[in-house]
Amino acid sequence: MRLRTTAAVLGLTALTVLTLPGCSSSHRSPGHAAASLSSAERKNGTDTKPTAAVPLASGALSERLLDETDLGPGYSRKPESTSDRDDVTVTGCPALEKLGGDAAAGGSLDFPNKAKASFTYTGSSDSEISEELYSDTEAQASQRTRQIFDAMASCPTYQVVVGSTPIDMGTQKVAAPRLGDEQWSQLLTFTISGSTTVVKQTAVRTGTTVVVLAGSPGLVDTHLDKALKKAQTAR
Repeated sequence: MRLRTTAAVLGLTALTVLTLPGCSSSHRSPGHAAASLSSAERKNGTDTKPTAAVPLASGALSERLLDETDLGPGYSRKPESTSDRDDVTVTGCPALEKLGGDAAAGGSLDFPNKAKASFTYTGSSDSEISEELYSDTEAQASQRTRQIFDAMASCPTYQVVVGSTPIDMGTQKVAAPRLGDEQWSQLLTFTISGSTTVVKQTAVRTGTTVVVLAGSPGLVDTHLDKALKKAQTAR
């Protein structure tokens, strides 16, 4: 991991903010029980409860990610990283320490259904933006996303050590746009060897789907509404 580059910082951002405790892929959603009702029960009107929204599969989420066409000129998609690190520790933030080192460098939310993409923007200067989509039951999606954002908000400053490289972290909660069912947003400051980078992290839950954008604050603000609309629309 090249910690001195913007790419590395953005990669660590997604890992720091978005990794949650494990979620078993064998979890049965409320929609499963509703789907098991017999056709006779439905015909007789005994199925009076609304059917719970069903989580989207990873393949369906992949089709709803932003692409270069959505973003416009100047954007190129980055190859997906397959490297994982287990030599990461968090100090100075008890809430994140309880989640373990993976909360700082685990790679992605541990939801059963997920998809992600990262882009480089070469407009006025080199910048990056990443999008991650996750899906679970509405209750699980809400609870797990809130858990990590609450943990981050509880620690204005803390430190992440990757290998032997210390990274001083700062977290500032900011107002999130009133989109979807729930919203979270914060500014993250990474200081590595005296060099500081500010990254914006915004998450919006709409039904069973969580849309997460991270990167240059201006790019996140520009593309959030577009990402949410595409995540809500099946192809």
